[in-house]
Amino acid sequence: MASRHQVDLSTRFRASDSDGEPYLAGKELEDAVNLAIALGRPLLVQGDPGAGKTRLAYAVADALQLPLEEAYIKSTSRAQDLLYTYDAIRRLYDAQTPSASPGLSGDYVQYVQLGPLGRAIKRAESGERSVVLIDEIDKADIDFPNDLLHELDQLRFDIPEAPGLGYSVPSDKPALRPVVIVTNNEEKALPAAFLRRCVFHYIEFPSDFGQLDQILALHDIEDATLRSEAISVLRRLRELDLAKPPGLAELLDWVAYLKATETPPIGKDGISFLGALVKQHVDEPRARGRMGDS
Repeated sequence: MASRHQVDLSTRFRASDSDGEPYLAGKELEDAVNLAIALGRPLLVQGDPGAGKTRLAYAVADALQLPLEEAYIKSTSRAQDLLYTYDAIRRLYDAQTPSASPGLSGDYVQYVQLGPLGRAIKRAESGERSVVLIDEIDKADIDFPNDLLHELDQLRFDIPEAPGLGYSVPSDKPALRPVVIVTNNEEKALPAAFLRRCVFHYIEFPSDFGQLDQILALHDIEDATLRSEAISVLRRLRELDLAKPPGLAELLDWVAYLKATETPPIGKDGISFLGALVKQHVDEPRARGRMGDS
């Protein structure tokens, strides 16, 4: 069942997004990605905000040199939107004003706009694989995951509004199945039927000093003293009972600004630029008190 598309995330590389930000993953996460690819299952990723769930899709696409399709889920998102949308209003307008669309006569295809998963399935028909990111699936209505079950299993869909139009991944070419990565912030429980069809992985916050130091070094923080002091501050904050403990995203933003402004992590008034790390008003007194900033 092993796939020739195996991901190596244990090495250093730059994810193929606009800012070229590096991504470093451990062996367990790499194994989860490869298991999902081999089984042809979506990979459901959970973890603290800023732990790298969304960026994992960029990293996988970079490692496999595949195009990335992105679906950022909102409360109003529908499962069908990931496959396609149909502009019925424009179709009705054109039908009432034939001069605006000469030769219309049943040409429904022009009103169909494929969504991220739909484009990936269509691309597979042409012999190219894709990575599909379904980001923050828990923001959608509770029926959203269940509405995707059939399409994620079969990787085929028809468009009733355009008779005869539909797309599918060739059943005899499992290596063309899209690599689907789903992120979940646990705002609401996901249906059991959806969970059964996924490979699951929880991205733990790096507790090891060496791994945090390596992550900062990968992000061009060359000053070892700055890295060490910043990590010390972060770890001490995370030991507190904060409503919103700072994560990797906060650490990276904070240290980048410290570097740019040549500011030490701890100044005479306590933690420098505390607002980059602490995002809840209730947490500020605890953070200031712990670090001696009164």
